[in-house]
Amino acid sequence: MDVEKEITQIRERNNRVELDKAWEVSFTRRIFISIATYVVAHVWLLLINESSPWLKAFIPTGGYILSTLSLPFVKKWWIEKR
Repeated sequence: MDVEKEITQIRERNNRVELDKAWEVSFTRRIFISIATYVVAHVWLLLINESSPWLKAFIPTGGYILSTLSLPFVKKWWIEKR
């Protein structure tokens, strides 16, 4: 009986780990972080009275999006070098 319980616990843990991995690379996560980055940058630019804050807030957001697009290629290269 204990073995069955341990197997069930291992399967539940594996499921949680797989969901965490899926979340890390999900489109939903990237969009949410992009929106949050844009809002924070926009608010900061408003607070410091910067001109065109709605436009300038795209700079850090674009940087984040570009970094997430390049990571799969960097990861593949890194794995091949290992």
